[in-house]
Amino acid sequence: MQGTIDGFSYGAVTPVAAFLMACLGAALGLRCTNRSLRTERSFKAGWLALGATSIGSGIWTMHFIAMMGFSVEGVTISYDKPITFASLAVAVGMVGVGIFIVGYRGATGMALVTGGTITGLGVATMHYLGMAGMRLAGQFDYDTTTVALSVVIAVVAATTALWAAVSVHGFLTSLGASVVMGVAVSGMHYTGMAALSVHLHPGALPGAGPADGTTAPLVPLLIGPACFLILAAVVVMFDPLMVMGTPDWDDPGAPGGAARPPGIPAQRQVPRFGTHADPASFHSRPRDPAPPGEW
Repeated sequence: MQGTIDGFSYGAVTPVAAFLMACLGAALGLRCTNRSLRTERSFKAGWLALGATSIGSGIWTMHFIAMMGFSVEGVTISYDKPITFASLAVAVGMVGVGIFIVGYRGATGMALVTGGTITGLGVATMHYLGMAGMRLAGQFDYDTTTVALSVVIAVVAATTALWAAVSVHGFLTSLGASVVMGVAVSGMHYTGMAALSVHLHPGALPGAGPADGTTAPLVPLLIGPACFLILAAVVVMFDPLMVMGTPDWDDPGAPGGAARPPGIPAQRQVPRFGTHADPASFHSRPRDPAPPGEW
């Protein structure tokens, strides 16, 4: 028996909330990745790990917020916790591989293609693994063509996001890139959901509505990743380089900016002569020619 699917049981509330979480995770991840390019090598891995966890948690949280609005008429839906949390680990792990490749190799073509493909496959794997953790009296079937389209969307979105992470330095431009990524991730999710059909078992019993059958088991699962995203946002807010964007000494157009390695601040300009002169400059100050007869 074919099940009747409703992906918007709560109207626009769940899609909008899911989109905002995807944008938040993307914004934090992109800023952390960009910040890793302007720090000492010993701290680079920490910023990249924070960025990968932010993006992975944001995508995972987006998926399950969107799933709060998913229901099958007359069927109770529950979730297998080990598989559900495994999907979170896959998202963070595969996104981390892609981010570390680009973070250490830079915005080269090979690094972007490799990192973007791995990250995109991680996003798609998280989605379908999370769907595999759903428990209901029925069986899922997917349209192969639509599934392939969702994977392509995920790979293209991930590659674009990684390019933005290492190439876009301004705060507003990074914010725009995170919105684009949020749109792409949401598009990938709902494209994957469009490929889904449910065949109910002959003995399936009527279950609770979406409020009892779907939302209740998901809320406790979302608390941890949501709290992490909030804490990551606090870390970003208190880092001035994250808020203000690229400083002058990292701007290739600034005097001396192109020749100075990342992470090394510009030298303070000190007058060589005058009241506030650098004492060291007095040793190289040219002497006035002495009058004849004087030493």
